[in-house]
Amino acid sequence: MRYIIPATLGVALFVYGLIDCLRSEPSDVRSIPKPAWVLVIVLLNVIGVALWFLFGRPQYAAAASSQGQTSGGQSSGQRSQSASTGYGRSVAPDDNPEFLRNLSVDRSQKMEAERLRKLKAELEAHEAKLREDKLREQHPNDEKK
Repeated sequence: MRYIIPATLGVALFVYGLIDCLRSEPSDVRSIPKPAWVLVIVLLNVIGVALWFLFGRPQYAAAASSQGQTSGGQSSGQRSQSASTGYGRSVAPDDNPEFLRNLSVDRSQKMEAERLRKLKAELEAHEAKLREDKLREQHPNDEKK
């Protein structure tokens, strides 16, 4: 009776590790190829699962954090590569150069749009004044009456 809980935990860990290994992408698996990991897990049971978690399992947390910072069109191999090089780590927005660059671009675009809106208003006012002056030149008698 006292061996039921450890045996149940061992079986659950074995099943979870095997399913995790089978569902992982072959390009993301570390150390040895994926089929070799399946053999290690099946042959060594709980020890194989422990080895899988320590040395073979893809680093999903690092890949997930880099996925938020890199473009969505990258493959998982490119994401894990950027995570291993350190570019994928989580940074505060005020320390993220891409975020700051986007802020700068947004600010300059808004300023440019405001400048163009003012120029358009000035141009329309100038055109209205020219039209008014042209009408006065065409009908000089209308002003004297």
